[in-house]
Amino acid sequence: MEEKLPAGIKPYLDKLTLGVTRILETSPGVAEVTFVEKEPAERHTIISWEQKNSCVLPEDLKNFYLMTDGFQMTWSVKTDDTPMPLGSMVINSVSKLCRLGGSSMYTLPSAPTLADLEDDTDEEGNGDKPEKPHFDSRSLIFELDPCNGNGKVCLVYKHAEPVVSPDTEIWFLDRALYWHFLTKTFTAYYRLLITHLGLPQWQYAFTSYGVSPQAKQWFNMYKPITINTALLSEEADSFVNKLDPNKVFKSKNKTPVLKKKQASQPPGSQKSHTSMTSAKTSSLAGNSSRK
Repeated sequence: MEEKLPAGIKPYLDKLTLGVTRILETSPGVAEVTFVEKEPAERHTIISWEQKNSCVLPEDLKNFYLMTDGFQMTWSVKTDDTPMPLGSMVINSVSKLCRLGGSSMYTLPSAPTLADLEDDTDEEGNGDKPEKPHFDSRSLIFELDPCNGNGKVCLVYKHAEPVVSPDTEIWFLDRALYWHFLTKTFTAYYRLLITHLGLPQWQYAFTSYGVSPQAKQWFNMYKPITINTALLSEEADSFVNKLDPNKVFKSKNKTPVLKKKQASQPPGSQKSHTSMTSAKTSSLAGNSSRK
């Protein structure tokens, strides 16, 4: 059931959205904030999913699904009095928590899969860099958020052999199929999702190449409610137009050009000019007398 959030939002919805709806509704240009209310997931649905995928959902994610079977909240901005969808916050339901990289029963035996992208020369986690997920049987990867086609936020079980480890992490898979670590728990990721207001490409703020210039404009207009803005401000100068309009359109003070006085004509030319005018006068007088 889809509903627009009224002024007196339900108390549990206000807690679920961490009160971000109030901030959006008071932001300039925001046209509408829409929340899709979903029923809690049945416990047997979660158990069935765990049995099918041979793994156990993290406790915080399981409690989330027992409260609401997925999450979807969108908001728009007005452009020429027409609402344009901008922010999108999505967490797939249990039924859409599908595995990535798994071979389908309809796939031909010789068809390429994501597992073929694995490279044994990939750097493993060391020090501050965690080990990246694998598309093959070493990891189990499930899609949490399709990110409107800008990538995928995934729930990752990194150690699936010989037994699936209950430890999970949240990773972002960009469109070039590179992995970027987000958080260790679903609760931490959910807070990131809410505090970034679902702005387009916000996940790229946690990559080495950052968000696109267009997305950065939206970030500057509707600033995320987060303290982790180092990656956004790192190369801020590269997006700034350094032209100063005051200097570009400044009227230049033109120095007045003094007109030079015409040189006095020589006596000879002055006499010829006088004779010509007297000749014209006499001819006009002759014509008038004839009449």
